[in-house]
Amino acid sequence: MKKSKIVIIGTGAVGSTTAYTLLLRNRVDELVLIDANHNKAAGDALDMNHGMPFLGQASVWAGTYEDCAGADIIIITAGAAQKPGEPRTELLKRNVAIFDSIIEQVLPYNGDAILLIASNPVDIMSYMAYKKAGLPIHRVIGSGTLLDSARFRYLIGQKLDIDPRSVHAHIVGEHGDSELPLWSLANIAGSKLTLSEEDREDVFVNTRDAAYQIIEAKGATYYAIALALDRICTAILSDEGAVLNVSTLLNDYHGVSDVYLGVPCIVDRSGVRQVMDITITEQERELLHKSADKLKGLISTLQI
Repeated sequence: MKKSKIVIIGTGAVGSTTAYTLLLRNRVDELVLIDANHNKAAGDALDMNHGMPFLGQASVWAGTYEDCAGADIIIITAGAAQKPGEPRTELLKRNVAIFDSIIEQVLPYNGDAILLIASNPVDIMSYMAYKKAGLPIHRVIGSGTLLDSARFRYLIGQKLDIDPRSVHAHIVGEHGDSELPLWSLANIAGSKLTLSEEDREDVFVNTRDAAYQIIEAKGATYYAIALALDRICTAILSDEGAVLNVSTLLNDYHGVSDVYLGVPCIVDRSGVRQVMDITITEQERELLHKSADKLKGLISTLQI
């Protein structure tokens, strides 16, 4: 049986937590950590290797871009950290140069892997990776609104005292301030939600602003996004055909084209196998277009 191999580029809070999550859940046979600060990556690898007697037989090491060869998935989490109160889009100029260099160094060693992007602003970084790498659309995936949707489901569950795993609800659009809730599709076992307008507004505002709250409290978000990335990797490696709200390039999706946004997609071994054709209201469609237009405006300044 072919061994599974994942490379994580960027061993900051998100990258190192993702690596640890993948190990704890026995998702991978080989795990490579790459960082501009090689000593940090080496320290993380050594620390994780010391726990192998409790885990299994995975191989973990701090590598170079040459170690991208043979990887099934290359997760990119590298980039400047988001500052307290800073919108994700403000990260754009600081992260573009870093990202451009990373893609250039990956491609000579692996043009067949799935690129999984988590660096913020993730939708724009995913679009940039797609344009720069020249890979098929289905193999360049952003983490999108998968985490936002998890936060949304959790908060709805809190309001209704229901396990969030039984809540079916989606956040779509930008992973950021222009994201939108699809209240028209939210349900529990097919039943519409019994939430007041006030409760709905409270749930959405706390979903949208969750990252700001966490960053203000402790400087960065990393546990839940690591679990989201683990979920995407599992869907890919296990060829699940799972429906996940990842970011992908849209083509006439409710009239939106040529931009990466988080929407429900079928994810399997090929990457994004299919974008789900969902029914939304006219108001939701208008908000989706506003989210797309915001990102397109930012992309137009980048000379990609």
